[in-house]
Parts: sequence; C-alpha cells; structure tokens
Amino acid sequence: MIQKRARRLAEKLVMTSAVLMTSLLTNSPLQAHHSFSMYDRSIQYVFTGVVDSINPDASHLQINFVPLNDARNALVRDADGNRVTWSVEMEGAAASAREGISVSTFPQGTVFSVGLTPLRNGEPGGARFGGLFKCPEGKAPEPEKQCDSVNGAIHSGEDELASPTAIWLP
Repeated sequence: MIQKRARRLAEKLVMTSAVLMTSLLTNSPLQAHHSFSMYDRSIQYVFTGVVDSINPDASHLQINFVPLNDARNALVRDADGNRVTWSVEMEGAAASAREGISVSTFPQGTVFSVGLTPLRNGEPGGARFGGLFKCPEGKAPEPEKQCDSVNGAIHSGEDELASPTAIWLP
C-alpha cells in the first residue's frame, strides 16, 4: 500500500515537472508592459521631422526627432528659440528592424514622416500610428507635404501614412 502511494506520488511529480518544463519552454517570458491608455487615441498627428537620436530598446524602439516647419526648410523651435524634440514609440527593436527601422537605417539627420497618437500628459511624444516614410538622403518634401510624396521615399510598415485628425502647434 505504501509502495503504491509512493509510486502515484512519483508519477504525479514527474507529470507536474513535465507540464512545468513544457510550459517554460513553449511560452514566451512574461514582461512588465505599459498600457496604451497613456496615449490619446482620439488624436492623430502627422509629423515630418529630422532624426535626433534612436533608442533601440527591446520593448519599444523610440525615435527622437525635431519636426520641420510647414515650409520644410527649418526645424521647429519654441518661444525661447530652443528646438522642440518629439519622441515616437514603436514596437520593439527587432520588429522595427524587420520593417527597416534601426539605428543604422535612420541615422541622425534622416528626414522622415510618421503619424502618432500623442501622450495624454501633454509631453511631446506618442505612439506610432500607420506607416512611416523615410525621405531619400538630401531631399525634403515640398512645403506642407510629407515624405510619402517624395520620389524614392522608403515605406516602412504595411499601412499608409496616417491621416491627421489634428494639427500640433508649438
């Protein structure tokens, strides 16, 4: 009787261990992740700007950029004359790289257009919405146009460039 119980207990332990190992090997690790409630999804801005830097984080790649003015001939500045820097957050660095978006393909000075939903707290940042277009090196779009209108622009993502629902003003 004791041997029978011991054998059943051993079988349960083996089965539990097998289930646990299978679960650990087949499931992706749990990671802390923020909610998208921090973004105002009712607003979509479209920016054409110049890359300042890229943060290739595993969870979310971020491009820090300075918007170009409507004439597409100068960087946007605040009332004190300082450049206004925005940040657009995307999927992780690996997923972004599969779309052609990386530190090496978007070096400092790259002109690109992107749609984003802004942060609710009013800080200059947001989450990417729609496709992203990179202007050819040395070319900017015509006044009030985006990189998707420039011959030779590179399209990243499956979607077209977002349509703005609002215009951001510095």
